Amino acid sequence: MGAEFARRLASRGSDLVLVARRADRLDALASQLRAAHGVAVTTLPMDLALPGVGQRLRSGLGDAGVEVTAVVNNAGFANSGLFHTEDLADLQKEIALDVSSVVEISHAFLPSLRGQEGGFLANVASMAAYQAGPRMAVYGACKAFVLSFTEALWYEARDTDLRVLALSPGATETEFFDIVGDAADGGSRRMAASDVVRTALSALDRRNPPPSVIAGRSNRLAATLGRLVGRRRSVEVVGGMMTRAHAAA
Repeated sequence: MGAEFARRLASRGSDLVLVARRADRLDALASQLRAAHGVAVTTLPMDLALPGVGQRLRSGLGDAGVEVTAVVNNAGFANSGLFHTEDLADLQKEIALDVSSVVEISHAFLPSLRGQEGGFLANVASMAAYQAGPRMAVYGACKAFVLSFTEALWYEARDTDLRVLALSPGATETEFFDIVGDAADGGSRRMAASDVVRTALSALDRRNPPPSVIAGRSNRLAATLGRLVGRRRSVEVVGGMMTRAHAAA
């Protein structure tokens, strides 16, 4: 999904900074974007789960003379399984990437973003933010944090030109499932990453962007039904879906 954000923004003529762990993949994508769109692309190989990532990013880009006008916090991963059987170190890495890095990067760049005309901050949450997720308990809690956190920042930025958005995809066809396993989609149909990113950018293009947006009509309906049936029934439904999906895997 991060690569799709990069492609869409490059097609609009935006210069980019790409940040991820694997330098070879960053460089390959950067070469494609430069050739296709003639934009400047800076690559920064970095483990975003390490403490202090926000300050390191800001300092590194400042030293390189790069002015950041928009930020997309897209990196994330999940662990899957019964909570008491999962490795604690893996769960701590999940929290570091899915929560701590979002907070640190947002904090590092928000002061300058608030002064940018037409700038934006987009944080990727998830449909998992809207109900508890048995067998992915920590992931759901992390994404609930991202949703709440980002909506609060949206309100705080209302007197500026900064647009703030939380994007909540459902199951999406990305490498996410290579790590967490196919059963983590609960048997639901996966959206294309291009459709998810289109939803986010369309929301940001609105005259008065919302604090959050859910990608996919069926996902928006599921979130609404979840609120109507109540939290107990909602978690029972999701838990049943995940149990059946893992049994079939």
